Amino acid sequence: MIDRRLLIIEDDPGLASQMRWCFSDIGVFTAATAREAEGLLRKEEPQVITLDLGLPPDPGGTSAGFELLELIGSLMPGSKVIVITGREEHEHAVEAIARGAYDYYQKPIDGDTLSFVVERAFKLWELESENRQLASRASPTPLAGLVTESASMLAVTKQAQRVAPTDATVLILGETGTGKEVVARAIHGLSKRADGPFAAINCAAIPENLLESELFGHEKGAFTGATGRKIGKIEAANGGTLLLDEIGDMPLPLQAKILRFLQERTVERVGSTSEIPVDVRVISATHRDLEAMQQDNSFREDLYFRIGEITLRLPPLRERKGDVILLANNLLSRHMGERRLQLSSEATSALESWSWPGNIRELENRIKRACIMADGPYISARDLELVEEEDDAPLNLKQVRAEAEREAIIRALQRSRNNVSQAARLLGISRPTLYNLFSKYGVSAESDDD
Repeated sequence: MIDRRLLIIEDDPGLASQMRWCFSDIGVFTAATAREAEGLLRKEEPQVITLDLGLPPDPGGTSAGFELLELIGSLMPGSKVIVITGREEHEHAVEAIARGAYDYYQKPIDGDTLSFVVERAFKLWELESENRQLASRASPTPLAGLVTESASMLAVTKQAQRVAPTDATVLILGETGTGKEVVARAIHGLSKRADGPFAAINCAAIPENLLESELFGHEKGAFTGATGRKIGKIEAANGGTLLLDEIGDMPLPLQAKILRFLQERTVERVGSTSEIPVDVRVISATHRDLEAMQQDNSFREDLYFRIGEITLRLPPLRERKGDVILLANNLLSRHMGERRLQLSSEATSALESWSWPGNIRELENRIKRACIMADGPYISARDLELVEEEDDAPLNLKQVRAEAEREAIIRALQRSRNNVSQAARLLGISRPTLYNLFSKYGVSAESDDD
């Protein structure tokens, strides 16, 4: 159980005292001015804060309150701020939410309601704190760069740990974007060759007429454009590890030459007849079905057995139970820069329900985009582009409900001519709940929504 700390920022001493006595089992601190509040923020680091927008020297306005809200966001971006507004301040509630406030309520607020909303804020803070710990926690295995908690992936990491200290050739199989190169680099890092070079070449990305030169190197004048000697990837990896990525796309003539290299451990540069001995460990990777390719003679059987002394099969992200949110938070902390962003509950649900055809690479691309497109501190499913187009019939029940809820809110606002209280009554909910829904769905009460 965490040491819960609540800061009540209220310039009315009577009201501050009443609010304070609503809590007996947590640490409660009160401040009547922004200066007092700043001191307590730095000293006590409260997880939850109630904030009166009308503070000195502008008790009749909101400027001091909003300035303090921004200060809280910079000092304690993970804290939950509950804005307590006066009767005539409800028009500032949406702005407060947009500036990072967690929730708001209008005075007077009774003790039971205050206790409830503060308890809910503490629980949310604790949940997000756990998520941040998951995101920043080191991998449970010593495989550098690999973040996982799924049983299927942990089994692969154990296999990788066992094979790493040996010089056995390793074949890594898995769909595109599953992290094959990450695993290959981790194996190299755990091997006795860790201090040597790690060289990687993508056999699918280089034209066939250039691939031999990239692998084996060439001598000056070996072909048109060969203006000087070039060291190939195999020779450059001497004393270290060579990754033949997408080896399933290697042309058959080169497969024969790679097989000879694996047997003889020597290379001949293009345009030369001299054999150069090379001490290199070979790791291969592909998303293709090499066994099926042997049947149609597009991949050599003898090469398959030579590169696959040990075979590791990486599961796709959709089969890695529990890893999507763990990876998403890890990637978010890596790409959000100076912003303080978090996944909304809507985004979390969307991430968990997506099928991830592009695996981790797709996840990283979506997180990068969301870090740029997010308007506030919370990333939405729309920021991740995980919301279906309007002309598509949604099949996700949560999405159907959300769209129906948003449409009902818009109709209620139109019928009430943007009167929030009347719209809330039409919907059968409280005004604070309606304002929360405004923030959730990007609806404004100040103008008609499309």
